[in-house]
Amino acid sequence: MLESPVMLDIRANLGRVQEAIARACARAGRSPDHVLLIAVSKTMTVERVRQAIEAGVAALGENRVQEAKEKIERLGHPVPWHLIGSLQTNKARDAARLFDWIHSVDRIELARELSHRAGDRVLNVLLQVNLGDEPQKGGVAPSEVKALSEAVVGLPGLRVRGLMAIPPVAENAEQTRPHFRRLRELRDELGLEHCSMGMSADYEVAIEEGATMVRVGTAIFGPRAPQGRGHGERSTAR
Repeated sequence: MLESPVMLDIRANLGRVQEAIARACARAGRSPDHVLLIAVSKTMTVERVRQAIEAGVAALGENRVQEAKEKIERLGHPVPWHLIGSLQTNKARDAARLFDWIHSVDRIELARELSHRAGDRVLNVLLQVNLGDEPQKGGVAPSEVKALSEAVVGLPGLRVRGLMAIPPVAENAEQTRPHFRRLRELRDELGLEHCSMGMSADYEVAIEEGATMVRVGTAIFGPRAPQGRGHGERSTAR
């Protein structure tokens, strides 16, 4: 059976991103095996996401619990699902049931609710850091991340794996480098494993600065249709 043009595009786009990751790793003296590419599937149909899985994506990322619910319930868990968008406490029950990773834990109240809802599961969580002190974005201040980490580590059902950040909007990828470097330094100070940072426009710089997870959407799926609701794409991942 011939592959559809969309399927071919996803497969080709994925290959180009993987090649770019390999080049960035080579520049930084790192192995591509140490960088997880999360394909951000927000606004994409179940069929598009299924095609991405068939093309070989290693992980999928969604911004909103409600939008992800149908996809996850229909597709199951052929790859891990990552919640990369902000999470309201009243959505923690569904998030704890649906996702394997939560990237946006930024307050102890949310962590406690996720712990309460985890049941017999162990959720991998990242602590979100607001590197640019931007009030419109979630995340704890860099000076407060150690205290949050210490509080969350003791909660049952949660495993703190690293940090996540969305740097301030920049005119070019190079301007994001100091923010990525700062997140890596914070991660190292806490003795954690992962840095989730970098999107379609700047993931190569993020990898050069130590990203272990990059969140890439449009470079794999192509341009998104306008949603007309919620946060803009830059607020979470591209």
